[in-house]
Amino acid sequence: MESRFKERIGGPWGQLAARSYTLLPPISLLIILSGFTYSLGYFLDFSCVADGWADPMRYMHLCYSDIPALYVERGFSDNVIPYLQSAGNGSYLEYPVITGAFMFVAATMTGLVQDSYPDSFRAFFDVNVVLLFIPFVVTVIATAFTTQKLRGQPMQAAMVVFAPTMILAATINWDLIPIALVSLALLAWSHDRFTLTGAFLGLAIAAKFYPIVLLIGFFLLAWRKREWKPTRQLVVATFIAFLAVNIPFAVANFAGWSFFYRFNFDRAVDFGSLWFAITQIGLPGIPETALNVIATASFVVLLIGIALLVKKAPNTPTIYQVLFLVLAAFVVTNKVYSPQYVLWLVPLAVLARPNWRDFIIWQVGELSYFAAIWWFLAGYGVEDFKGLTPEWYAAATFVHIAATVYFAVMVIRDIQSSVSRNTESNRDVVKRTSALS
Repeated sequence: MESRFKERIGGPWGQLAARSYTLLPPISLLIILSGFTYSLGYFLDFSCVADGWADPMRYMHLCYSDIPALYVERGFSDNVIPYLQSAGNGSYLEYPVITGAFMFVAATMTGLVQDSYPDSFRAFFDVNVVLLFIPFVVTVIATAFTTQKLRGQPMQAAMVVFAPTMILAATINWDLIPIALVSLALLAWSHDRFTLTGAFLGLAIAAKFYPIVLLIGFFLLAWRKREWKPTRQLVVATFIAFLAVNIPFAVANFAGWSFFYRFNFDRAVDFGSLWFAITQIGLPGIPETALNVIATASFVVLLIGIALLVKKAPNTPTIYQVLFLVLAAFVVTNKVYSPQYVLWLVPLAVLARPNWRDFIIWQVGELSYFAAIWWFLAGYGVEDFKGLTPEWYAAATFVHIAATVYFAVMVIRDIQSSVSRNTESNRDVVKRTSALS
């Protein structure tokens, strides 16, 4: 009787009634929310901005950033051109070329506004904050369009917007640039634009080298599906894009261009890594001569496990699930883990498993490390300073690793169930439902 009454006053339940309505379209709402959370992150950093990132308050207030320090240390205040010229101390810029170009543009803009600031490095920070909002929004929008394509739910990208680590760590460094490019690559892949996927991925590698490990995920999925043509197109486009932006700098000054790669290869064990944490609880450290081999071997072992999972899964995993596992394996075995590295995983986590409960559990684990690293550094090497003890810092490191492993296990569980198949076919189900309405 109730359904008969509804039909009399409004007709049968159809496509218009099935839609969900908000005051604003999803993308517009996400952009506004992005502005809110990004501004909140800046507000939380404002104590550092106000006092010029003085020690130890920049650590105690959890508002450290690499950005202002590098303005002077890498010669941007002296109009040094990255890669082509070295800073006053003789060192070259230790970032890939797209990030270096972004920094140079920000430094140029800083020269136009620095008279309004008490210090030029504060102006440089603010300029970068404004400019980095662009890749942040690009990441959110690209993730929204990808989730729309996969599941018809663009608002799942709100998980990126409200991720606590994104709010706190977005402006520690310039990682939002490669994250945005990777997000565009994933969007292109969802539309079967394989060459465009490779182009964005190549640019992402030219901004931060970590996206190169994502190629492994595409290879694994091609191996499972025995469809190599899309991956070949992607790989060719990736290397063409990477070489196109790198060759001019390499030819102009090979020493300046290659410094980033030499710096990272020679880098010793550093904060945030499993290898550093074990030294803080009294266990013997890995010899520097063996560190690269052991870290790489650990990563390879995890990759073998991921490969077996992909091959033997009852249903073909989604590329997003595979990429999350590959990148998670990389960050937990790497010889360094900076606090902003968690941001690399956030959009992939949303695409691989848009579950708020598990997402928050993972983020809380990462927040414990975010606080621990700064409180530990506040007293690092300083006698009689009551900072976080090495043992508690190591414990926080193990927590962040465990939290990442937890989310990875949830993704693995999905792969071993029917979730992966249902996720891929959801768009077809929506189409069939609409046709029947």
